[in-house]
Order: sequence, then structure tokens, then C-alpha cells
Amino acid sequence: MAITNEVRFDATYDVVVLGFGGAGATAARFAADDGAKVLLVDSAPEGHEGGNTRYSAQLIGTGSDFDQTKKYYQNLTAPMNLDEKIIDTFVEGMVNIPKYVKNYLGVKPFSWREHFPEKGGFARNAYEEFPEYGGVGSYDFTTVHPGMFDAALWQNLKQQISHRSQQIDVLYSTPAIELIQDPTSKTIMGVVIERDHVLRNIQARNGVVLATGGFENNQTMVEDNLGASNLTPLGTLYNQGAGVRMAQEVGADLWHMNNFESLGLLHGMAFSVPKNHRGRLMIGEQNNAVAHGSIFVVGDDGTRYFNEAEENRHGHIKNHGQWKVPLNQDHPYLIFDSVKKKELDADEIIGQYAPYRENIVVADSIEELGQRIELDSDNLQITLARFNQAALDQNDPEFHRPAETLKVFETGPIYAVRMKQTMLNTQGGPRRNSRAEVLDTKGEPIPHLYSAGELGGICANQYQGGGNLAECLIFGKIAGQNAAVSKEDMPEQVVTNSENSTFMITSDDRLNDQHYETGPNQYIGRSQEGIGGDIVVRLTADHDKNLKNIEILQQSESSDVGVNALKELPQKMVEQNKVNVDAVAGASTSSYALQAAVKDALNQIK
Repeated sequence: MAITNEVRFDATYDVVVLGFGGAGATAARFAADDGAKVLLVDSAPEGHEGGNTRYSAQLIGTGSDFDQTKKYYQNLTAPMNLDEKIIDTFVEGMVNIPKYVKNYLGVKPFSWREHFPEKGGFARNAYEEFPEYGGVGSYDFTTVHPGMFDAALWQNLKQQISHRSQQIDVLYSTPAIELIQDPTSKTIMGVVIERDHVLRNIQARNGVVLATGGFENNQTMVEDNLGASNLTPLGTLYNQGAGVRMAQEVGADLWHMNNFESLGLLHGMAFSVPKNHRGRLMIGEQNNAVAHGSIFVVGDDGTRYFNEAEENRHGHIKNHGQWKVPLNQDHPYLIFDSVKKKELDADEIIGQYAPYRENIVVADSIEELGQRIELDSDNLQITLARFNQAALDQNDPEFHRPAETLKVFETGPIYAVRMKQTMLNTQGGPRRNSRAEVLDTKGEPIPHLYSAGELGGICANQYQGGGNLAECLIFGKIAGQNAAVSKEDMPEQVVTNSENSTFMITSDDRLNDQHYETGPNQYIGRSQEGIGGDIVVRLTADHDKNLKNIEILQQSESSDVGVNALKELPQKMVEQNKVNVDAVAGASTSSYALQAAVKDALNQIK
């Protein structure tokens, strides 16, 4: 919003950070450490903040040698171009990640290359995603402990904010609407937020940091920029492109708008879920199950379009010398026979997953199947015949799928289940420089505006796992520190601070210490180990610690398997009269967090 008259501000801060994910948390923390009073806002409700950092594998891209890591990153970028200063800044940051984790996150860094050096193993294939590129031997993952996909890094970053509650106010369910910009100097003076359905003007004396993530959940932007009609997100549902829009409105240049990353089954696919729902990430054994045997994938015309068993590189497949995400299909299907169906049904993850189990289509022939799933039956018949011939010949001339993964379809019923290509995140957004300043269309910094994280991520072409989290930490720190620097160029002649405003900001983080009622033989237990943070239970147990009832009073776990685990486990614990029951498959972090909360309650029984 370009202002031409005096603007009334409802509150004033040194720095305002938009987006409470990994990048926003980092920017807010370092701005506070440099003496700034910070407002951190997020559109998600409390317990659902965290952006894609919360859902990620928690792997931080790391380099052991500057020159070699730079060579690797330049190979990943090629044949695209990227400013060398920003590459040097990023690579320098990756080389220093172990020190960063130790000094700023307060934990001992865990090196994947050191602990998982085996060639051909899952770990090495992950941190050497492009082994043919020079410099790959210097790349590593750092984590804050030996686990993954457990939100450990995110919980650490969130705790850094909690520890600075005197310097950082946090508001949830508070989307940023637009930036406030002086029309003459183009200085960003503050931001309009929506709080309790009321628009409020917040002044930022020294800087605003955009860290709102990408546009995975904005269908129009996905279609316009990615050219895809049907992608399903694997991460947060709150990345809706607000940061891109706000940056455009104040004259920012955009870059990397067509880049996105994928992951999952078959180069980045998932079983189809309804719109506005997260897809389920499945890798490892589940990927092998759908890529081996009498099974293949067809696109919109009923034909195969890639090698199902090809190694997963964040959804990319080899395309004439470059690794590209395959052309998006509106309604791809997994086709398989009764033998493969028995295998999938028996898989502890796939077989229990409702979008697989409830959406299987069965027919007596491939022609009938084509009619049922509305694909070209003639093409399906030809595709099945070619696949069976390839299995008989032990040679797949079309897509070069390895012979050992091919198996002729059994006669009898044939099955299909709808799939969707996934989005981990988008990379596009406002162009930034090595100081995390947002640049306008002339390449000049927009005064007082900074960015970090996936909003305008620096990945220009092929993506190596761990890169986005490294970027959140590296550029989050740079953005926060630069935003905190005292500025003398605020155009005060057009600003009136309202000292009489009735609006008072009370940080949501200071309101969440709830107290729960207990009756006879009841105890409150807490755990901070969940994907979504705190889990609070009310346990009813006798003096011998026999479990009578477990009520979940507070939780913010993922809405799919995480919540299902919390529904199933309390009854199992009571029935078996023990805490350490089997974790729910695919929801081990939520399961263990619940167990920790129940143990905390049990420990109060004397």
C-alpha cells in the first residue's frame, strides 16, 4: 500500500517478521539478539505454525570445503545463472552449519556423512543426490540429533523464540495483508495485518522480513507459474502466495517462479487426496512396493510416461541430460494385478492408508478398467501388452526399467488407484541479494524490506536435499540482523504514530500456559516432543499406577496420521495397562510424544 497521506499506526516495533516457519523464526531470533523489539506474525492458528520446516526431514545442507561445495552448487544451478555473490554467501553459510548448530541452536551437530557412509544406502543417496556432479563429495547433512521427519529442528527454532519472549511478540491466526510503502522514497514503513477480523497498521522502524513461504496452496498461482493443473502439497496448507503478492505490490522483481520440488512415491507422487488436504509422504520400502513387479503408472492418455523404478531425486527424472520434474498429469493412475494388490494391502503403511484403500477401482478386463477410470481403453490395452512383453523379454525398451523390477500381469481382475504429483514447496518469489535485501525490477534494494526462506529461494535449477533448510538458517540470520540495524531514513513527515490507539498487542505465546482441572486420581501430563509442539493429557490412574482413562486436552499434530495415532493409542494403553504400546505406523513421533505425556502424568503419582 503506497501512502499519500498521514497513516495512523496501531503499534510500533523495530522489526516485523511475516511468517513463523524456519526462516521467520530465525530472522526474529537474530533481530532480537541484536536488540530489536520484534513482532512475529503467522496466518496459521497456534499449533499449526512452522511452515514447511515443521514437515521437512529436518536435514540441513552442509559443506565441508568451500571450493568443492561451490563447484557442486554451481553444477546444480547449471545451465541457469545465479549471482556469484549470493552463491558465495550460501556456500559459506553451509560450510559453517556445524558451528551454527552448536553455537546458535545449542546442540551437538550430527553428521550424516560421518555416521552413514555406506555406498548405495538410503542416506548416502540422499546427501549425494547428484553423484555425477563434481564437488559432491563435500556435501553433507547436519541434523540436531540422529532422527529425521520428527520436527526436531523446528522445535529447537521455536524454543529459541520462546526463550526471547520479552523481545519477541508472536501473533497466530494473523495474516499479513499488505506492506505500507512511502511513495517517494519507496521505503517500507510497516505492514497491515488482520487481527480478529480487524485491519491494523503496524509500524516497523528498521525493517520488515518476508518469510511467508511459497504458493503451493494457491491454485491460480500454481497454474500460472508451474503450468500444472493438479498438484498436492506435502507440507503446510498455509503457504498461499501472500508474500509474492505483497512483494509485487511494492515493486519487487521476481525470480525462480517456475521452480518447485517434489518427493514421494514414483518420483514425487502420492495417493490422491481431496483438494485442500495434505498428501502422505511415502519413501523407502513403500516406493519399492509400487515400483517393482506387476505394476506401472499411466498418464492422462492411458500410456506410461516414465521409468517407475528410477531413483528419486526430489521428483526429478532424467530428461535429455537434465533432471526435470515430469510433465504434470491431471489424473495419473497406478495400474496393478491381484498379486500386487495383496502385497500393497499387506504393507503396514499403504494397506492402512484410506486414500489407497477406499479408492481402488477393479475391473475384469483392461478395457472395462479404462471405462471405469475414464481413460482411453485402447491405449491402456496397448500399454499393458507392451509392459507384459517387456517383462517376458526382461527388457523395457521404452523407459529402461530394470529387468528385475518387471513382472507379467496375472490373468484375472485388474486394479487402479488414482495418484497425484506432489509439491514439497515452491521456490519462486521476490529476488534477493546476498544481504537478504529484496530487489526491485531495476536491481536496487527496496529500503527496509528483506526476505528469507522458500519465498524467493535461490534454487535456480536442480535441487539437492537439505538446501532449503540451510537457506532458512543462513538467510534468516542475515535478514534478521540487517533488519535490526537502526535506520535514519524513515520518512516521518507522512507518519503519525497514534499514542491513543486502543489496540494492544498481547503475544499469543504468553497466553498458552493453560491450567486444567483435575479430580480424584487425575494427573496432568505434558510433552513438547510432538510434531506440532505441546501434547497435554489428563490421566486417571490408581495409586498402583493402573491406567483407567487418558484424555487428550491439547495437541496440534498433523491432521492425518498424527491425529489418528492420538485417537488410537489412549484406548490401547488403557486396555493393555501400559504406556509403551506399539507406535502407529507412519506416526511414530506423535505416538512417542503421547507416551511421554502419559509418563509425565504417571510420574506425579507418589
